[in-house]
Amino acid sequence: MGVPFDFAPERPEHIDAILNGLDRYNPETTQVFQDYVTEQCETKTYDCYANLALLKLRNAVLTVMRLCSYQFNPHLTKDETITNILVKSLTVFPSPDFSLALHLLPPHILTPASASSALPAAGDAPLSEAVQKLNVLNNLLAQASYAAFWSTLDSDDLYADLIADVAGFEELIRIRIALTISQSVREIERAVLESWLGLQGETFDKFVNGVCGWEIEGTVVKVPLNKENEAKGTIVRENVKMEQFSRVIRRAYEQPA
Repeated sequence: MGVPFDFAPERPEHIDAILNGLDRYNPETTQVFQDYVTEQCETKTYDCYANLALLKLRNAVLTVMRLCSYQFNPHLTKDETITNILVKSLTVFPSPDFSLALHLLPPHILTPASASSALPAAGDAPLSEAVQKLNVLNNLLAQASYAAFWSTLDSDDLYADLIADVAGFEELIRIRIALTISQSVREIERAVLESWLGLQGETFDKFVNGVCGWEIEGTVVKVPLNKENEAKGTIVRENVKMEQFSRVIRRAYEQPA
């Protein structure tokens, strides 16, 4: 049986109470959820269910703000919290968490500024740019373009700002990449793996040996056997009943020459 979608062993009791009660829809809990996101970033924990609840709540708040003539308190709409949730969701790829979070954001944030038919509200443009850039990273991970992921991450200072709050972001990404690799190969060229992990030299050796538990033999990295990368023969059996076989012969016999 798979892990339940809302499973998070590190979730505090007060967060669990909010998620399972009517306060989940109370805008006053926004700050509590935002503080929880900050805690996840600092402690390397992750709670997709709570983060999606916050995005859904924020989306509702933004909708009301656009329909009303007054504004809510600024703490209800922190762009930094939104980007932190998206960055955290990248660290658990290839799960669909990033896409789930993305679909809870307002359409005007997801649309590139050049393609938008209407001017965004104040403060939307920076968030829209950040979301677009994080979506680029997500697509590269989804395509297994790991070398391109690291070069893209280093190509713009904005990326450094976006991941700054998430402790151990790069290591978490490397662990997920290594996990994906371990499910598909038994060995890989060192140079290729270096580009995929964005590491070289002693740092590469330390990660591969110490974190992954893999062996480096010359220019090749050996991945231990596991149930995912083990080559297994497949035997295909066809269960053809005698009646089916006889009908085929009868049709062939009855066809005119």
